Amino acid sequence: MDGNNRANIRQGTHVLIVQKQDQRTEKLTEGIVKDILTNSSTHPHGIKVRLESGIVGRVKRILL
Repeated sequence: MDGNNRANIRQGTHVLIVQKQDQRTEKLTEGIVKDILTNSSTHPHGIKVRLESGIVGRVKRILL
């Protein structure tokens, strides 16, 4: 699943995100969602989240 739809993402979801400084290289960071920061239901670049580690980025892929 992709991370453009807020309904697919919940606290505790295992995801791959791209951090702001990694957007050009598309380097992905893996983690567990702590907070959802995007208020809209969709976003073309991915829903912005904060991981349990404190890292903030946009969800590129949801892992099962």
